[in-house]
This record gives sequence, structure tokens and C-alpha cells, in this order.
Amino acid sequence: MKLLEQTQLGSLTLKNKMAMSAMTRSRADMNGVVGNMTVQYYTQRVSAGLIFTEAIRISEEATGSPLTPGIYTNKQIEAWTKVTKSVHDNGGKIIAQLWHTGRAGHSIDRNGKLPLAPSAVGIKGMQHFTSQGLKDYETPQEITVAEIKQTVKDYGQAAKNAMEAGFDGVELHAANGYLPNQFLAESANQRTDAYGGSFENKARFVLEIMQELIAAVGSEKVGIKISAYHPYGDIFYDDPVGTYNYLIDELNKLDFAFVEIMKKNPFFPPPAQYPTADEVEMYGSRINKPVIANTGYNKNSAEAEIEKGIAQLVSFGTLFLANPDLPKRFELDAELNEPDRATMFGGGEQGYIDYPFLSK
Repeated sequence: MKLLEQTQLGSLTLKNKMAMSAMTRSRADMNGVVGNMTVQYYTQRVSAGLIFTEAIRISEEATGSPLTPGIYTNKQIEAWTKVTKSVHDNGGKIIAQLWHTGRAGHSIDRNGKLPLAPSAVGIKGMQHFTSQGLKDYETPQEITVAEIKQTVKDYGQAAKNAMEAGFDGVELHAANGYLPNQFLAESANQRTDAYGGSFENKARFVLEIMQELIAAVGSEKVGIKISAYHPYGDIFYDDPVGTYNYLIDELNKLDFAFVEIMKKNPFFPPPAQYPTADEVEMYGSRINKPVIANTGYNKNSAEAEIEKGIAQLVSFGTLFLANPDLPKRFELDAELNEPDRATMFGGGEQGYIDYPFLSK
């Protein structure tokens, strides 16, 4: 299987072409500090060629959901150091996904402060998980230019903190309806200044962050995750093709390690007028960096994706969640554990570190 062959990503030598994608698990404490369970969780999955952490908050201001980890206090950094040391001691590679939730948050878990967003436009048709249960989204506060500049700096500092914590690199989470993604989409961004309106202006925030990350930790340690057609978080584009062609063309001018492409999710179908073309084929072939294909892959479809030659790796979410030894199961064509959806977000060991290995 090509999936199980060694590959190179930037300066990293990976044992296979299977990545574990970022998945929010909501098992940090109220101060955003991960514990021993999280050390065990990631260590169990070191058979992945590359591990992406759950999304990690870059600052207190980036907070959107309870019990999610941060990387902006000394205690948070120290806690992640235990994770990276254990992963490395057991032969794994691990990248920190950097996260600002923007309007995808609630004042309940933000000390009463409304979330910041490109414009004062709330998420419709969904509710948000808070420490007090599901709540309707609030109308966010429009982020000022000064706050935008500070947020870009926060990303750079978070990347430096990730290096201090021993990570092998960082990934900008610019997908799935969070703040960088919000700047790209007219449904969230109605600004008339330098950060809204034209393709150039809407992409400015993402590109400024990428430049900051590259300057902070070096080009070989930086990647980005994008989702062109994923409507989660009430994200819609007037012209998705124009938006992402422009963004990719500008990203191609920068020197960094990889682009992860999140494909359409069957649970969140895009508008009927969006292109039906496969995103990896449509945009991956336009990208001049290594591509990681993400969303909905199984053994056969992932192998077929690698065979096409556009994607260098494939990232798996719930399959790695439920099968810590997923590469071995693929190799042996073994039966897969089923993920327990009731324990995905929050809780303790159940559904987190108790999924059985083949040998147990």
C-alpha cells in the first residue's frame, strides 16, 4: 500500500502517509490545560505518520468553547511539553493546530464578553455548545483593525510557544467556520475596509497570519488547513471558486510546508449552486506545496487518492479516534472499532483512551 510508505513533509520524515486529523475532544481543564489522559491519547496514536492536535486556542480572546486547550500560558505550554515528549519518545511526529474561533463562541465561556468577528453578523441555523448547554449564537462584536493586528501577533506568539512545547510544526486552522475562514466568506464578512469586499481584501487576514507564522518559526514548520465548500458555521461564499483560486495563488507565493484540504462533509452539504468537482482535484492541483487530503476517507478511497498523485498524505478523523492502531488495521485488513459519538466531546477515559488495540 502506498499509504503505508515512508514520505517526507518539509523537514519531517514520516513513517507513512496517514495523518491523524485535528479533532476537538474537550478534555482540557477550565484553564485550558491538558492532562495525563491527553498525553496517553496522543501517544496511543503514534503509528500515524503525522498527528495533528485538536485545535488549540492561541489566546484568551480566541476562546469559543469550554474545556478546550490553549497554548498561551506557561502552564498550558508545560502541559503540552509532556504530550510532545511522549509522542517523540514513542517515534511519533506531532503538529499543533492553531485556533481562533471568532464568532463561533459564546459570552458564557468568555467572561461575559461577546466574541469578535469580521462583522457584527451572528451564526444562524445552529446552536453553540457552552458550559451551560446548547445556546443560540449571539451577535458578535466587529473586530477593529487594531485588534486584527494584535490577533496576527497572537498567532505568531502561539507558534513560538508551540516550538517551546516541542511540537514539530504548526497548522493555521483556516477552515470549518472559524475566524480566518470567516474573513473569507461574505456570510460573515461584510466589511468595507482593507479586510472586506474584494478577494484581495478578504484573503488579507489569512495571508498576514501565514506570513507571521513563517517569520516566527520558519517555513518548514508551517502549514494551513482550508475548506472551500464546507458550510459549517453558516459560511457561504458569493464566489467560492474565485475566493479560493485567489487565496491559493497568493499562498503559492509564500514558502511553507503544506496545505490540508478539507473536503465536503455529507452531514453538511454545500449550496446546490456550488461546484460539484472534487476539491482535492480542483484546488490541490493548483497548489505548489505538498497536499494533505481530509474528510471522509476509508482505506480504499485514501489509497486511491494517493494513487492519483495530487495528495501526498491523507488525514483521518474518527477512524483514528476509534482505532489508535489504524495503520496496522489497514495493513492487515482488520476489522475497525466503531466510534462512540456520545463520548466524542467532553468526559473522561471512556471513548478517549479505552478503544482497544488489535493486540489487546
